[in-house]
Amino acid sequence: MPIIFSERFVRAYDRLPEEIQKKVKKALQLLDDDPRHPSLQVHPIRRHPGVYEARVDLKYRLSFEFSGQDKTVRNIDNHDECLKNP
Repeated sequence: MPIIFSERFVRAYDRLPEEIQKKVKKALQLLDDDPRHPSLQVHPIRRHPGVYEARVDLKYRLSFEFSGQDKTVRNIDNHDECLKNP
């Protein structure tokens, strides 16, 4: 399943510090290889059917959804902000 990046994700990713960008790249690779990888701690986001949260580190989360055969990454931000607007 290819990963598609929303424009919002790309803008948010570009604003992240380089060390966090490296962690995001690792999380995206894990998401691409196996969305059920334990370190991602993937689970659905309440009140947003079909949208999931994946852990980047203790502070940052990314949100994504499955679109047919693709995964669309929607947002990357600190935990609270990402869940507020996944």
